[in-house]
Amino acid sequence: MTSHHTPPVLFVRNLSAIFPPKRALGQDDGDTGLHALGSVTFSVCPQEFVCVLGPSGSGKSTLLRILAGLIPPTGGTVSFRDGQRPKIGFVFQDATLMPWRTVLENITLPLEVENVPAQAARQKAQELVSLVGLNGFESSLPRDLSGGMAQRVALARALVDDPDILLLDEPFGALDALTRERMWAELLRIWQAHQKTVIMVTHSIGEALFLADRVLVLSARPGRVKLDLPVDLPRPRADEMRYTAHFGRLARKLKEAIE
Repeated sequence: MTSHHTPPVLFVRNLSAIFPPKRALGQDDGDTGLHALGSVTFSVCPQEFVCVLGPSGSGKSTLLRILAGLIPPTGGTVSFRDGQRPKIGFVFQDATLMPWRTVLENITLPLEVENVPAQAARQKAQELVSLVGLNGFESSLPRDLSGGMAQRVALARALVDDPDILLLDEPFGALDALTRERMWAELLRIWQAHQKTVIMVTHSIGEALFLADRVLVLSARPGRVKLDLPVDLPRPRADEMRYTAHFGRLARKLKEAIE
């Protein structure tokens, strides 16, 4: 799916993040503060699917938040191909839906913020409802949805205003194993339909290999890129692929890098 011959769309150079002392979860980090990211450098090509792995506390979520422009880096740069900040869609681990809005109303939210006319917004949201397989649930409230369904809504909301880059922060982390595996196939189907550039943080080696074109492994804190592994598994990816010897070899490489 990726266009490796086209120039990268995103450049990350010597990115570092240090949080002031005592602000990090109320702990005393001494005088230096919490050094979340060391010096992270990588680039991402258009329509590439990149997963980021690493031990807990290696700064994976911090990296994603910097890429999204939610927090500033302490040092280094994030730049984009044409100098313009692209439109970014973000899906958190928790679906963060508004409890009083229906599925359709949750999905139209980004379009309302952009003052898209209501009729057009509803039409676009309806297309996304179909894309993520939630036909018939348009008027359901979040409390009536399963975890997997709520994440589908979050995914639809992130895609509705057609972002250039989709950032996913462990979007399936809270789901049970079977739902999670079903969501992998769904995500690949949606990615293939929409041809987005995706950067996804995950704790799961199997998830990273099944989804990604490349996997970046961050070192223990302060996080640095310890391994940049191309995933040379053919697409479309079928479930059986996870039980092949080659998949196992790649998984072992990632495991060793994480440990």
